[in-house]
Amino acid sequence: MHSTGPTSQTFISQRLRLHYLDWGGRGKPPLVLVHGGRDHARSWDWTAEALREDYHVIAMDHRGHGDSDWVSDGVYCAADMVYDLAQLIHQLGVGPVRIVAHSMGGNVALRYAGAFPDMVTKLVAIEGLGPSPEYRAQQRAVPYPERLAEWIAKKRQAAGRTPRKYESIEAAFARMIEENAYLTEEQARHLTVHGVNRNEDGTYSWKFDPHLNVWPVEDIGDEFIEQLWGAIRCPTLLLYGADSWASNPEKDGRIAHFRTARVIEFEKAGHWLHHDQFDRFIATLRNFL
Repeated sequence: MHSTGPTSQTFISQRLRLHYLDWGGRGKPPLVLVHGGRDHARSWDWTAEALREDYHVIAMDHRGHGDSDWVSDGVYCAADMVYDLAQLIHQLGVGPVRIVAHSMGGNVALRYAGAFPDMVTKLVAIEGLGPSPEYRAQQRAVPYPERLAEWIAKKRQAAGRTPRKYESIEAAFARMIEENAYLTEEQARHLTVHGVNRNEDGTYSWKFDPHLNVWPVEDIGDEFIEQLWGAIRCPTLLLYGADSWASNPEKDGRIAHFRTARVIEFEKAGHWLHHDQFDRFIATLRNFL
């Protein structure tokens, strides 16, 4: 890693104190990095290191993640996260920006770019389109009253759940490797060290809010998300791992809703392709951004 790391900063969004990392270089083209669900801003450290000489790199922690506040009611929705991203860019006063985002963060960034097309000059979304049409159809095959009742039951369980405790960093590290076998030991240790807090009893727990495991029953309607995608005007890359569970939009038809996007699939990569195939990922970014 670079000898001088990022500075830790905060901003306020909907009364929450949210955290971001500033890698320096104000005056250079701004680049905002947006992580995925149950992840954190330090997962972008390798990307930030590679690009900081050319860009003013900012990496945010979503609400409920990393070193940002948890919401008091445990309810997380995409619209609030879009607001957070908009608030960060607004408060920094650095727009228009380039954005690179992963998974849930990609979903958020795509919506932001559709709502504020003049504020984004280049956009890279790594598996950020959300559930596939096939999966959504399976979900909606279950009557809404049943899904709502199930959501209430899961929220009730989450309310009584305490964050899982690990006896040691090594135990948390083992769980990280179990989650993504593509990670190198160095990557997994880095993500683990920056992804846990130490409890008073000496154990370790992940920083993310356990309520993030329970999402609202329904998001906005399909027609509205498709309108947002269609409103994006900047050049857009949609990156997918060939070995991921995520559905490739060229194969499921969702690419038709974009005007400026193209898809690149990475072989020997899963959902976290920016870790799995880092060198190719950075080369792709350099050529595109």
